[in-house]
Amino acid sequence: MNETNQAAPSGEIDWGVLRAAALSAVENAYVPYSKFPVGVAALVTDGRIISGCNVENASYGLTLCAECGLVSTLHATGGGQLVAFSCVDGHGNTLMPCGRCRQLLFEHAVPGMQLETVSGIRTIEEVIPDAFGPRTLAEYSGS
Repeated sequence: MNETNQAAPSGEIDWGVLRAAALSAVENAYVPYSKFPVGVAALVTDGRIISGCNVENASYGLTLCAECGLVSTLHATGGGQLVAFSCVDGHGNTLMPCGRCRQLLFEHAVPGMQLETVSGIRTIEEVIPDAFGPRTLAEYSGS
């Protein structure tokens, strides 16, 4: 997992930089079983770019998706929220996060976080509509 400090100028997302960071993270993937490395990268509210990779386990259900590493890096390096996200395979092709990972990203995203997807740039709300998360709990408790 990697961390760099490359804020997007004037709020613009540099998808090339994010994709390059995700592709770099692919090189650290531990995939002895599937041989399918995944790398992810995200822009954080404070301008950091963080990344993660998938880590497989012989007990397949314990495999960690790259997004798990990304969220761990987010908190291990100071917290914040995700602004933009990219996910690639070992060839640099854009991937869509699985449902579990979309929920994980939703939990740590700013409203309207942008994702580079196989069908173009989408918001987190578009890729996991009607999601349950911290905002739901805050509304319920009246906070």
